[in-house]
Amino acid sequence: MREVLDELDRRYRDGEPVALGTVVSTFRSAPRGPGASMLVAADGTVTGSVSGGCVEGAVYELAQDVIGDGVPVLQRYGVSDDDAFSVGLTCGGIIDVFVERIDEPSFPAFPALVDSVRAGEPVAVATVTEHPDAATVGRRLVVWPDRADGELGSDRMNEAVTDDARGLLDVGRSGTLHYGPDGQRRGEGMSVFVNVFQPPPRMLVFGAIDFAAAMAKLGSFLGYRVTVCDARGVFATTARFPAADEVVVDWPHRYLAAEAEAGRVDSRTVVAVLTHDPKFDVPLLEVALRMDLAYVGAMGSRRTHDDRLARLREAGVGDDEIARLSSPIGLDLGARTPEETAVSIAAEIIALRWGGRGERLTRTEGPIHGHEGAPAGHHD
Repeated sequence: MREVLDELDRRYRDGEPVALGTVVSTFRSAPRGPGASMLVAADGTVTGSVSGGCVEGAVYELAQDVIGDGVPVLQRYGVSDDDAFSVGLTCGGIIDVFVERIDEPSFPAFPALVDSVRAGEPVAVATVTEHPDAATVGRRLVVWPDRADGELGSDRMNEAVTDDARGLLDVGRSGTLHYGPDGQRRGEGMSVFVNVFQPPPRMLVFGAIDFAAAMAKLGSFLGYRVTVCDARGVFATTARFPAADEVVVDWPHRYLAAEAEAGRVDSRTVVAVLTHDPKFDVPLLEVALRMDLAYVGAMGSRRTHDDRLARLREAGVGDDEIARLSSPIGLDLGARTPEETAVSIAAEIIALRWGGRGERLTRTEGPIHGHEGAPAGHHD
């Protein structure tokens, strides 16, 4: 929903009902993960995508009906081994799309949801997508770490879904939960899709150089909240790094330690050390390699890398900690320019996140999307 949130909010405030189609489950080589959304307005305007073009036409037609009668629908699209449906995914995958009408009467807690997402507060929307009682389908709970708003049908249902939604909120993963009709932990009959909105993960780029400007632009494109940090104020300016969310003048190791102490660094955070200067990067890496971070990479030649490792070992950094360092940084793409190098670094970050091997797909076999069950992270 995040990708269509601004348009959805605009039409909601104008009192215009819309239909929202959301991917709630995927199987095999699905093009988009749970949480991907497509908004269809009454005037026919479409925002967002659920499959990258494979089934949008069918979802559009279904959405028009849902706007009209307000009855939510869970629809499966795909191609199985035995049957080819008239509307299918050319990639061979299967997706379940839940289409619902959203307006003020049906979703009174929507403004509070929007406020939390824009403020960077963790929040989730739990929506009943399957239930024996058709009147229960489409009911929602908006769940925060400390409160919930909405009604699914019984206290037992509310309590079970709230507890489990907070579990998904903690790990930053959207997904479908299954219960008995009254929220029983064991049983079947009720499915609830939990759409998790976590604040965007952070990308911390250290070193105010031209490579950092390219990295900030690509990091922002990938959905990270990007910070560029350098101790040299003459270089670390917002004018030089317009794509960064913030530019900080501070000693890198001191800034990273302070951010961690304040709880603003977590296991989704990626760190790119582009300073090329041991007086900056060695103290910084001493701090970073001892943290639970998604990625720590450092730029430099083979000679710089060897010298850096020797200095880190002299500083007491252990082999297990050093093994977490991506240096020289990036994948072997033959990159030359700052922009190409940024792509190389981003490719390594993505590969490590999803377990990719960085090979040409034409030389591999099996599913292209080999890790559909992995957490989806800030790109919902």
